[in-house]
Amino acid sequence: MSDPTNDAIMIGSIVISSIVIGTDSRPRCSWGASSDDYAHYHDTEWGRPTIDERTLFEKICLEGFQSGLSWITILRKRDNFRAAFADFDAARVAEFDNTDVERLLADAGIIRHRGKIEATINNAQRLIELHETGTSLGALIWSFEPAAWPTPSSIEDVPATTDESTALSKHLKKLGFKFVGPTTAYAALQAMGIVNDHMADCWVRQECLDERAAITPPT
Repeated sequence: MSDPTNDAIMIGSIVISSIVIGTDSRPRCSWGASSDDYAHYHDTEWGRPTIDERTLFEKICLEGFQSGLSWITILRKRDNFRAAFADFDAARVAEFDNTDVERLLADAGIIRHRGKIEATINNAQRLIELHETGTSLGALIWSFEPAAWPTPSSIEDVPATTDESTALSKHLKKLGFKFVGPTTAYAALQAMGIVNDHMADCWVRQECLDERAAITPPT
């Protein structure tokens, strides 16, 4: 393991470490040690390969809601989102109507953004159409897995977009999905474990590698 005191970058006059040693003596990506909520999400979800269709749909939707906001805001409201959007059951969300939109706009427990709410309903409808062609969201998204996972050693090594996320974004938009720009698409790929952007010295990285080796992505 490299010395974490050397694993940092300078932004303006602030030094931001890429790795932080936690109270449990485990090295983590620095953002994953910034709060208890982030630590749990970092350790148990982010970057771990996901093939469950409902979970993939939820992650796409929540990444869309996150656009322009901090992820911690979405994370702390996630249970509210699940309650508001029928646990992200695409078949149920696809049936939401204007009454549901108004209900959601009045729900202080979620992000009350009409465009993002309507996009989530639209995306559920587009997902049902995709299912009707015999294709799953999992098969579609996993087809954009890069040939090799990156191995970032510092925060500056982690891109905002990649060729794969740009291609995925274009494909989803062609199918009629909304709020799925290249940056949102890349954040989703990270969250789903289709790329592994845990720092090289982060203890979670190897577990993600092991989990990827143990699954067969849908086709």
